[in-house]
Amino acid sequence: MERFDKLIERIDKFNKDRDWDKFHSPANLAKSISIEAGELLECFQWDENNYDLKEVEDELADVLNYCLQFCHVLKVDPIDIINKKMDETEKKYPVSKAKGVATKYNKLR
Repeated sequence: MERFDKLIERIDKFNKDRDWDKFHSPANLAKSISIEAGELLECFQWDENNYDLKEVEDELADVLNYCLQFCHVLKVDPIDIINKKMDETEKKYPVSKAKGVATKYNKLR
């Protein structure tokens, strides 16, 4: 947990030092997440088996960075919201119905 807190502090300091917080509205951060996710997907555009791991790591880091900044702006704890969502998802996808299949929850039998 200490590493996570230090990472959040580092990201926050980076933005404050550059006076960039004013650009980080929820809408702008949501757009940035989508843009960076597109760049991550681009790493696999033509060949999903042969990709540059360094490039994937860089794009994934950008996505995660913006997600963490978004949590900071909204004043939500990323661990809490992920755990809440996992609780909901575990109910939607019980092991007895979802194991080994990629069926959407409302079509599980």
